[in-house]
Amino acid sequence: MSIVRLLAAGGFTLYILVLCSFVSLTIIIERYWYYRTRSRIKRSKFMVTLAKELQSGHIKEALEICENTNTPFSNVVQTGLTMHGHNENVISNAMERTVTIEMIKLERFTGIVGTIGSTAVYIGLFGTVLGIIRAFQDISTAGVGGINVVIDGISEALICTAAGLCVAIPAVIAYNYFVRKVDNFITDMELCASETMDLLNHKHK
Repeated sequence: MSIVRLLAAGGFTLYILVLCSFVSLTIIIERYWYYRTRSRIKRSKFMVTLAKELQSGHIKEALEICENTNTPFSNVVQTGLTMHGHNENVISNAMERTVTIEMIKLERFTGIVGTIGSTAVYIGLFGTVLGIIRAFQDISTAGVGGINVVIDGISEALICTAAGLCVAIPAVIAYNYFVRKVDNFITDMELCASETMDLLNHKHK
């Protein structure tokens, strides 16, 4: 069955599912690339390099390292180093705000994928119900039963169910992956913030 015939048999609910699939796939690709470009540098390696500069008193060089490292945790550390010389609470609060800002960026659009993953199945089921209703209407109109009378309605029902599952399954998998990645980024940011505070306090002593 061609794509045109599938869309015709699936009814308007199938068009909704195609739109959901397009939106979901676009966000999945964009988020995957976003996370990949910001996870090339390992936190442990970054902090070892940074610690050497801070222990030598090279604040400017440490800031340059942060600026050249495109990761959420480097932005948190950069905020802390920029506030160098202020009260410990001021530095800590500034880094916490940066963690929140970076977390918002990391979670951007992920809720849409989660929503599509949880609702696509129901949209497919809605199409299934409409297909069954159509099948009964065809029987009522024709006045007789038989497979030839209900074939269109049954096709619409089955196609919508399958389409709903095809859209929902990848979206749910991707959403769970996004949640895990965001959690890992948050952990790295919090650890870097804590280590940066220790390094700055040690430098003052």
